[in-house]
Amino acid sequence: MSRWDNYWGHYSPAVPRKVKNGIKTKSQHGQIGETWWSKRWIAVLESFNMGARLTRGRSYARRGQVVSIDIEKGVVSARVQGTRSRPYSIRIRLDPLSEKDWERVTDAMASQAIFAAKLLSGEMPQNIEEAFGQAKTSLFPTSIKELHTDCSCPDWANPCKHIAAVYYLLAERFDQDPFLIFKLRGKTKDEIIQVLREKRAAALPEEVASGKEEITGEEIPPLEECLDAFWEAGEALDSFSVNPTPPQVENAVLKRLGESPFKVRRRNIASLLAKAYSVVSKTALQKAGGEM
Repeated sequence: MSRWDNYWGHYSPAVPRKVKNGIKTKSQHGQIGETWWSKRWIAVLESFNMGARLTRGRSYARRGQVVSIDIEKGVVSARVQGTRSRPYSIRIRLDPLSEKDWERVTDAMASQAIFAAKLLSGEMPQNIEEAFGQAKTSLFPTSIKELHTDCSCPDWANPCKHIAAVYYLLAERFDQDPFLIFKLRGKTKDEIIQVLREKRAAALPEEVASGKEEITGEEIPPLEECLDAFWEAGEALDSFSVNPTPPQVENAVLKRLGESPFKVRRRNIASLLAKAYSVVSKTALQKAGGEM
């Protein structure tokens, strides 16, 4: 090996300037991201073989070098503090899906009620990528060419460590709000939910969609004629059974409502109710199963 090979193979990383109140990853060791969709985002990026700069970007993210992140439709704008006095400006753009692609995707999503139920409660369905596959497109980028990035730093590499740091912090933003992934693909949460509601309603029978129920069978007598036997169980209850099952989306209503304006000892009442509901549900299932 020549002395030039040894020269170009040497790298002395510069220490970035410290940032006060910088954005740090929650995870200081091991894997970044808690949900399957944020882990999927990281796995996709790491599969592109971006080299050591991705690793150095992870260190930047954990040190809190990212000053700000702003996510708009198809675009992420950020500022990252490096070795210079002024933070570098970052811009990451992911190719948005076309309206035709979104039409096919939402058709596939609306065909399964669980998609709408989970998304409304702030969860990303495990098989959501199947809906995009049916539309012959992808939720996550399939190649590095779909990620258009720019950084004001002098590093010629793409991505540089500053861009890579933002990649990792995006994963934790996705943990907090899975709809941000859709936003990068060109649709906001409100837009997707509205479309899903409309398509789900259109798929229901007309009387159900309009809120009307058709009453069939024998005529129901007036209440005045039933007073003597009103509180009796009746023959219909002999064949009545209850078979409760765990919900597909846990605490769906609480998740849809978000945080309550009330707190108890500095703890949001929604988090307290979530624990209470879980205990009640578990107890009810145990009793129904004859365990208690």
